[in-house]
Amino acid sequence: MLSFENTEIAFESKSNKELKRAHFLFSMIGRRWVVSSGKLFTRIAFALYLPIKSIIRATLFKQFVGGEDIDDCETTMEALHKFGIGTILDYSVEGKEEESSFDATEKELLLTVKKAESDKRISFLVFKVSGLGRHYILEKRSKNENLEGQEMEEWKRVEIRVKNICEAAFKAKRPIFVDAEESWIQPAIDELALNMMRAFNRELPIVYNTAQLYRHDRLAYVKEICDLGAAENFRVGFKLVRGAYMEKERKRAADGNYQDPIQPDKNASDNDFNTALKYCVDRISNVAICLGTHNEESSLLLADELKKRGIPNNHSHIFFAQLLGMSDHISYNLSKDGYNVAKYVPYGPVKEVVPYLIRRAEENTSVKGQTGRELSLITKELKRRKLH
Repeated sequence: MLSFENTEIAFESKSNKELKRAHFLFSMIGRRWVVSSGKLFTRIAFALYLPIKSIIRATLFKQFVGGEDIDDCETTMEALHKFGIGTILDYSVEGKEEESSFDATEKELLLTVKKAESDKRISFLVFKVSGLGRHYILEKRSKNENLEGQEMEEWKRVEIRVKNICEAAFKAKRPIFVDAEESWIQPAIDELALNMMRAFNRELPIVYNTAQLYRHDRLAYVKEICDLGAAENFRVGFKLVRGAYMEKERKRAADGNYQDPIQPDKNASDNDFNTALKYCVDRISNVAICLGTHNEESSLLLADELKKRGIPNNHSHIFFAQLLGMSDHISYNLSKDGYNVAKYVPYGPVKEVVPYLIRRAEENTSVKGQTGRELSLITKELKRRKLH
């Protein structure tokens, strides 16, 4: 019977030194004041050109990031592959707003596709549309406001970049995730993702959109697109997640005096997530899902739903995914039981990946019980190895 309590399996890939480092990191991340002050200190240190890169690389970077470039991820990808876990290659440079940066990001993403075409250890590719166009343009498009002149040209360049990346993934026969982002730019992202599904998902689920089920309107959206795929004869791909922008979303809704897009409570989010999961599995012949979650109950639910329906653990339309450096008890135990599992392996220059690392640290601090669960399992394994 599938269980996430076996720490010997969960941390089999970790040396004693790596396990002790993880224990220290999660001990620190669990303290909100450490994360807040660390965020401020990091910004100041980079502004003053202090030698902080080596500290970051030896701690948070080593735990949560694959490397500084694609080749640098080789060790991580091979370590995951050894235990039957795939890689989701994720170029994690964020926050750029210049056309030259968008072109550079497109070029890098096309390199990830090229790498994946000949490297079956890579299960998925992924990109953020905000890495290919300005937030301002995405927001105007999302509001259905007229784009004129230069703005329309910008939007067309975003469309071309997205098409180039998805078409390359289609030709390479490698699936690719379109990440979800803030609600005020999501309609433009949904538009692009749907167009790409229609274009490239006729035979295989290549393009996956991402549904953040901590939003109260996303269950209806998942159902709408699943039904549309069946009606228009294209495969639907969804990465199901709970979400990553809750505090920002709530504040913006309050400041702007509009309806908060976030669910009223965690139970509502969990219920919609699990309902979406079952809705997609009911349509497995035409719908492919990746369950992107660190939630044990939802992971067990999907495993149970497959068993009830007699669907093989390794069905090509079903994947589980977690972030590198987190929830190894879920990833490695699922893989041991023959399920399709992949880890997000972010990469990029240390300084450029800092926003990603800060978000990971804040996420661990804000998600109730996440850090405590990680720590308790690591401690359990350290005791089993007689190191604690």
